[in-house]
Parts: sequence; structure tokens; C-alpha cells
Amino acid sequence: METITHSAAETEAAGRAFATALHSGDVVACFGDLGVGKTAFTRGVAAGLGCQGRVTSPTFTIVNEYDGPIPLFHFDMYRLSGEDDLFDIGWEDYLERQGVCLVEWSERIAGALPPETIRVDIRRHPDHDDWRIITTGGAL
Repeated sequence: METITHSAAETEAAGRAFATALHSGDVVACFGDLGVGKTAFTRGVAAGLGCQGRVTSPTFTIVNEYDGPIPLFHFDMYRLSGEDDLFDIGWEDYLERQGVCLVEWSERIAGALPPETIRVDIRRHPDHDDWRIITTGGAL
């Protein structure tokens, strides 16, 4: 599925709509360059899951947890050097907690993601710098 958004607010709304199809235990891998809207999309996912609290990028904390009917575990793998670092943050424990795990900078740990991971690519539109394309697909 492809969605084109024209602002951070529209990207957030796309995340809310996307969240309606998520279930406990889902893993969502976000791919995209710096500043394309991954955190705005995540804010929408959190709202769509009914999570409370301000959603911010977990760049320095690695993971932020948001409580809701289905909890959201928001990871930012930017500072990790690779898949081996996942053991230090308790990755397997988060997978077992049956929330939704949403991972920014998934490129860094792609080999450690479960086979049924949902892929979300967020890119600049090739013809319009201020537009974003959000492509959601099946497993990696």
C-alpha cells in the first residue's frame, strides 16, 4: 500500500490509519533517511493504538514505552553498531511482551527482525521535496 503525505500532520494521520491493522506482537520496521517523518508516523501509530503520552524519538534512550490497550515499544537503532547490540537492550524480552514493536533505523538490525515483520519505507517523493511516500508491505 502506498500513501503520499504532504505534511507532518498528514504523516501522523497515516500512522493512525496504519495502526488500525496492527495486533499485539506485531513488529514494524521503519526504513528512511533522517528527517523524513519516521517519528511523526510513530506518533500516529501510538495514537491509533490508544497510547497516552508525548511521543518523542528515542535516539539517546534506544527505546521508549507507551502504555495503551496495546502497548507500543518505540525503538531507535541509530546509535547501535549492529545486531549484537540488541542483546544489551533486551530485544527478545520486548518481543515476548506482546505489544507492538516499532523500530526506526531498522537497516542496522535487519537480520535480527522476525520473518513476519511489517516493513514501512518512508521516503521523499522523487518529484516534490516536501512530499513523503509511505509504502507499507508484507514481511521483510
